[in-house]
Amino acid sequence: MKTLLLFITIIVLFTGCSLFESSQEMEKNAEELIYDGSSAFAEGDYKDAVKAYTDLKDWYPFSKYAILAELKIADSHFHLEEYEEAIMGYEEFEKMHPKNEAVPYVIYQAGLCWFKQIDTVERDSSPAKNSITQFTRLIDQFPESEYAKKAEKNIKECVANLSGHELYVANFYMKTKQYKAALKRYEYIVEHYPDSKESREALNRISKCRTLADKK
Repeated sequence: MKTLLLFITIIVLFTGCSLFESSQEMEKNAEELIYDGSSAFAEGDYKDAVKAYTDLKDWYPFSKYAILAELKIADSHFHLEEYEEAIMGYEEFEKMHPKNEAVPYVIYQAGLCWFKQIDTVERDSSPAKNSITQFTRLIDQFPESEYAKKAEKNIKECVANLSGHELYVANFYMKTKQYKAALKRYEYIVEHYPDSKESREALNRISKCRTLADKK
């Protein structure tokens, strides 16, 4: 009997604490939370913005501000350079609200998250490839969007990074006497990036590379 009473007491204590915390947390309504989030966002306090918007989304999921909160959470992560979280936020927004007028912006921002992660040509080229995927999808689906023109400009920079990366790899193979591998890379550059300066350099090296490859 004593054990049972002790067990009930513990449950009551924990339940009481939980209810007390909830009442403390639930003091703000949706309007107050959207104000807090917007104010923090405007002042560049993006971590505070994420908290306010997340609280709004979690406590008032049917509020008229909930969709805006979802978008601003992703935007806040973007400004914090937390690109993985931002991409997840943008993708989830598009999945949940495919007809929303903000979708072109969301696709552009997802592409921009990858774009911001593009490094020098000797580094991983995945961010440039993923950027192109998002930007191309935006242009195909929303060619009249104001973000489509921005995407076109960014694609050019992505392509420059990719062609530079391919040339870097080809030259590496050439220096390490892996001539057949180098030849394939040079030919790939000429085929896929014909108007690039890397293509011109690749053309100049193909003949010598092919000769060396045939000798091996």
